Amino acid sequence: MKKDLEGPIEAFEWGRFQINGQIHSEDGEGAGKDIFVWGREVSPWTARKGHRLKPHMVACALAKDIDILVIGSGVRGAIEVTKKTRKVIHEAGIERLIIQRTPEACATYNRLFHEGEQVVLLAHGTC
Repeated sequence: MKKDLEGPIEAFEWGRFQINGQIHSEDGEGAGKDIFVWGREVSPWTARKGHRLKPHMVACALAKDIDILVIGSGVRGAIEVTKKTRKVIHEAGIERLIIQRTPEACATYNRLFHEGEQVVLLAHGTC
């Protein structure tokens, strides 16, 4: 991801997000290396365990009134979104599911945010 001073995600590199001027990293800073972003709010994405996303791991996003869910699948794309999880997302009324490697997902989130879309980002900051 190229630096984006308009943000809210200003920069990303392996295990480290800069969002609204605050660092979130695998070193324990801020929300950590797995994040949940809605608007300009950032919180830890603690439900993510392992590399297969199960429905309960996306529940925080489904609880928001959104049209688009962007999932950052890691720098190397290690996260797999299961068919069951995709079905649950669709059944929750989310119109679009975008799955990209985390650097691209951060840029996509910023673009959609600035376009005024109702969007959430769930992003894995490493593998």
